[in-house]
Amino acid sequence: MTSLSQGRVLIVAGSDSGGGAGIQADIKAVTAMGGFAMTAVTAITVQNTLGVTGIHEVPLDIVVGQMRAVLEDIGADVIKTGMLHNADIVEAVAEELSRGEESPVLVVDPVMIAKGGASLLEDSAVAAIREVLIPLATLVTPNVPEAEVLTGRKIVDVEGQKAAADALLGLGAEAVLVKGGHLSGDLIFDVLATQETIQIFSSPRIDTRHTHGTGCTLASAIAGLLAQGVELTAAVAAARDYVHEAIRTAPGFGKGYGPLNFLAAVNDDGNDETGDEDDD
Repeated sequence: MTSLSQGRVLIVAGSDSGGGAGIQADIKAVTAMGGFAMTAVTAITVQNTLGVTGIHEVPLDIVVGQMRAVLEDIGADVIKTGMLHNADIVEAVAEELSRGEESPVLVVDPVMIAKGGASLLEDSAVAAIREVLIPLATLVTPNVPEAEVLTGRKIVDVEGQKAAADALLGLGAEAVLVKGGHLSGDLIFDVLATQETIQIFSSPRIDTRHTHGTGCTLASAIAGLLAQGVELTAAVAAARDYVHEAIRTAPGFGKGYGPLNFLAAVNDDGNDETGDEDDD
């Protein structure tokens, strides 16, 4: 992505000591897209490919202070949120995002559960994400379990993904990407919906356990491209292509859900070579 001007992305999320998800994955993905990554760490997790064994929350004033320090000096073209953990952090982040005269481009990855099954979001935070963060979002990127929690709808197929996307648009988001990797089948379908269009992306499923951090990586890759002025559909297509290749060429680290290859080759033209895109 060297032909693009470097865009600034502020990532507000938790740290993964194993380096496969969270802030670490976010920084790598934004950098791979040619962007400049900055961070506000919300929590420190004790984590590897086998799971999360501890979470230490960063004090609220430090989370807000990190955001303010970056925004008042360097600025950001896009803000991307990941693990926010509790309602107080969600509300403080939303309040900070609303301080400026212009609404920022905001990519919300509603991280709730780690790949190994550990909860990364307190129950009280779900309502806060739904009520105060999603209405500010340019793009929300839930997987199927996250979309089910946020909408109260059971999702078993693409039609369910479409219905969930429509419900999240109804909460005020400008666009929603409901990812279908948790559903069964040889193909993975992702549904991108705006108030005007619904687009379906598909790609072949790769039979592997090395999928740790795929959600963080995809959302941050999209954010990195949006920060450089790439149009939303093209950004989603290129980011999906990047993540697919990152899974296919994963290094094989760890005994559990291993990390991706963050140095995977990326198409410069923004085309989705690993799947199809259909308008509906």
